[in-house]
Order: sequence, then C-alpha cells, then structure tokens
Amino acid sequence: MNLTQLTTQIALMFILMLVGLMINKLGFMHAQTSSDLTNILLYIVSPCLIVQAFEQHFSADRLQMLGRVLLGIIIIYILMIIVTQLLFKRVSDPNLRRIMRYGSVYSNAGFMGIPLTSSLFGATGVFFAVASLAAFNIFSWTHGITLFTGRQGNRRENLKQIVLNPNIIAIIVGLLIFVTSFQLPTIANSTIKYVSSINTPLSMIVIGNSLADVKFNRKTLDKRLWLVILLRNLLFPYLAIVILQLMGLTGVPLLTTVLMMACPVAGIVVLFSLKVHGNPGPAVALMSVSTILSIITIPIVFALVNLH
Repeated sequence: MNLTQLTTQIALMFILMLVGLMINKLGFMHAQTSSDLTNILLYIVSPCLIVQAFEQHFSADRLQMLGRVLLGIIIIYILMIIVTQLLFKRVSDPNLRRIMRYGSVYSNAGFMGIPLTSSLFGATGVFFAVASLAAFNIFSWTHGITLFTGRQGNRRENLKQIVLNPNIIAIIVGLLIFVTSFQLPTIANSTIKYVSSINTPLSMIVIGNSLADVKFNRKTLDKRLWLVILLRNLLFPYLAIVILQLMGLTGVPLLTTVLMMACPVAGIVVLFSLKVHGNPGPAVALMSVSTILSIITIPIVFALVNLH
C-alpha cells in the first residue's frame, strides 16, 4: 500500500469535510437536511455501492477469502468487547462508561470506511469491506445497543433492525448476484452506478457539517476519553493487523479490513446516547476528536501494516 496515495486520499476526504463545514457556517444545511441526507446515504447510496461491488464473475476462492475475513472480524470484535468490559468497569458514571465502551469498539466503518475503501481499492475493496459492515451491524445492534438499554431492551426490535437493515439486505442480494453470476439489466446497473458515485463526496460533506456544531469544553471532553481514542484509532486497528496476518490474510482483503477497523468512532454512539436520554456531549466530542485525528492515525496504522 502506497502511503503517499493513502495520505493524499485522506487529505482529500478532509477537504470535502471542510466543504461541509463551510456549508454549515453559511447556513446552507440545517439539522433536518443533514439528517435526511444521512438517511439517504446509509439506506440508499451505501446499499447500491454494496450491490455494485458484487457484480463480478463468481470465484470460489474469493468467496472463501470473504468467509475468512468475516471470521477474523468476529474474533477481533469479541476480543475488543472483552478488553473494554474489563478496562472501563470502574468508571462510575454510567453514561460515560457506556460511551467509552461503545466508542472504543465500533468504528465509523459504513459512513467513512466504505467511501475510503471505494476510493482506494475500488469494487474489489468494497467486496471485502462488506464483511466488516455486516459484522458492525450485527454486533452494534446486539452488544452495542445493550450497553445503553441494558437487558431490558427490546430484543425483537433490535433483531428487526439487523434483518431489515438495507445494507444487510444489499449484502444478501449482492451475494446471490455474485454466486449466480446474474447480470442486472443495463438500466438498473446504470442507476446503481450513478447513485453509488455520490457516496464519497456526500458522506464527507455531511460529516463536515456535523463537526461544525461541536463545542469543546472540559465537561464534554473528559480526559478519560483520550484512552478511548487511543484504543479506537490505534491499538484496536493494530490488534486487527496481528490477528488477520496470523490468519494468513494479505493484500486487498487485509488492507480493506484494517482500513475499516482504523476508522474513527462511529457516529451511532451519539444516536444511542439520545435514545436513552443520556447526555450526548461526551459522545459528540469523542466522535469529533477521533474523526479529526484519523487524518494522522490512519496512515500510522497502514505504516504498521507495512512494518509488521
């Protein structure tokens, strides 16, 4: 992996974020607009990108590699959950404790990881990135939501969130297309390509817009959150490198999975905090600082891939 190419691409992403920040400051995008665009990205654009990635000739080796990637990701998630459970059990503030646990484990794989993967590795990268996306949705809507709602949470509703998530549906549809080598009609294929093409710029603009409203102070940026950022941005991605290489993964499957794992704190931590009427301040600050620092930490992670 060419670090110069990676750094240039990340810098481009942050320039697009600055465009989003400028749009916010000029008053061109309001909260409802940002929310609507987020839903369009997560539930329309991202599924189209996933389906497009699976439109290729069937290969048993590639399918087997996808399974190995998924197994590796599941192992990594289990280890991350155990580490954070032990590490933050003495944090007395329940709101801060659940934010720290969730923020450490879950990266912004869908919103930032997929655009980066698409830009750097194309459809092949997105093909392997869907394993990370599937694992994220499954773990986030089981373990992740339980951190906030406790065992009293509606399990049926959480299962519904997983099964009916458009990205999971897109993965299933994509796998069927891949396994059967089915060719979509030309007009459908063209529509999917056009919709997919807006993913990267629009995702970064929406993230930049959300960062514009963040106000940092001692109350929101608790000093203990720096440990979360260290885990999420550097230590857990390095753990992923070690495990995936021990499993014999190399090339695009390895790089794509590490990239998805190296993404900053997932924005859903804010939504889950609001869902249980907790103070979202620490979650917003954590996500924002982690995102800003990722322009430095993602290239560091990839340098570690080359050194390991």
